Amino acid sequence: MSPIIKYVIAVVVGVVVGSGVNMGLVNIGPSIIPLPEGADVSTMEGLADSMQLFSPANFLFPFLAHALGTLVAAFVAAKVAGRHQMRFGIGLGVFFLLGGVTAASMFGGPVWFIATDLILAYIPMGMLGAKLATASEQSG
Repeated sequence: MSPIIKYVIAVVVGVVVGSGVNMGLVNIGPSIIPLPEGADVSTMEGLADSMQLFSPANFLFPFLAHALGTLVAAFVAAKVAGRHQMRFGIGLGVFFLLGGVTAASMFGGPVWFIATDLILAYIPMGMLGAKLATASEQSG
């Protein structure tokens, strides 16, 4: 198989799997940490308006979704690509970071959450995912 085709497949599979992890965690979060009374997250406008009602605990699952979704995406892409793992990890971290910046600009939220999310959930998790992929190849 051509390396370019393999790399494109690696990115697509990483994005799909990482997005699935992200959405799964976002969807189960409110069943574990209930939303505040009066919060309407059924629409993007409702979510943006409800953000001021959230306690710090309500931001746990969104952060975990962003961090673990990026981690898994980078790991999968690095494993599928087989080479240049760190480049793929950082690349997927940047891809998901762009999504995080877009979400922060659309929904807002407390500055502490936006800063923590953008600084810790994307590039560092992309790098960690690539390192874990590399380490799993070396140990196996």
